[in-house]
Amino acid sequence: MRYRRRVGERTGYPPGTFCWVELTTSDQAAAKDFYRDLFGWEADDRPVGDGAVYSMMQLRGRNVAAITEQPGQQRDAGVPPMWNSYVSVESADAAADRAAELGATVHAAPFDVLQAGRMAVIQDPQGAYFEIWEPREHFGAEVVNAPGAPTWNELASPDPAGSSSFYGGLFGWRTEPFEGADSPYLSIRNGDANAGGIHTLPAAGAPPGWLVYFGAQDVEQALGRLAELGGRAIDAPREIAVGRIAVAADPQGAVFALFAGDFDA
Repeated sequence: MRYRRRVGERTGYPPGTFCWVELTTSDQAAAKDFYRDLFGWEADDRPVGDGAVYSMMQLRGRNVAAITEQPGQQRDAGVPPMWNSYVSVESADAAADRAAELGATVHAAPFDVLQAGRMAVIQDPQGAYFEIWEPREHFGAEVVNAPGAPTWNELASPDPAGSSSFYGGLFGWRTEPFEGADSPYLSIRNGDANAGGIHTLPAAGAPPGWLVYFGAQDVEQALGRLAELGGRAIDAPREIAVGRIAVAADPQGAVFALFAGDFDA
């Protein structure tokens, strides 16, 4: 299969590519309002049974992300609202089996999501959660690497070398040091394409996890608007080799990052 890569547009994703991001939150309606006002998203609410909806968030009519109510068992366990990162695979069953062989925990065995695709929830050996996605009717985000769209996925790990080995064995990723970074940083390559990054946990006791970045025209302006909407900045904006970034949280506490700079095609 060929995947069109016009600037910011996608019609599919090669296996091993981050393809979708999804917010599970304690207040779906409020989260939709927040991200609408921050990024210009509009919600396409799709019924999923028992009165629940899966909100496909769209930018200029194209799917970029989803917002859904946090599962009850997560709320009961005290899990905070969070952004989830999905990786496209040819077979969710084969990928879940391989992840287990490599030392991961399969928290949700592969299951069908209506006619959209098949997925599983995995916790890597270093403790970070991610999802694998076998596409059917839904392949993932139709717009990426643009203001208001997903642009990067970054792993904070207690053992970057161990994480590199695990994901290399699972997805065939290659990692290489990113020159010029303020601290050690591994750049992920999936084939010839950039696929994300890995760095050491920023503080002792911090949980490992994948951080989702969204594009912005201007990071400072986006943070100002975010604060007006009830969100908060977690750290001050800073320069990196290819642009400017900042980490923030929405009013329900879900953490994400902003990027303004040189977007990949």
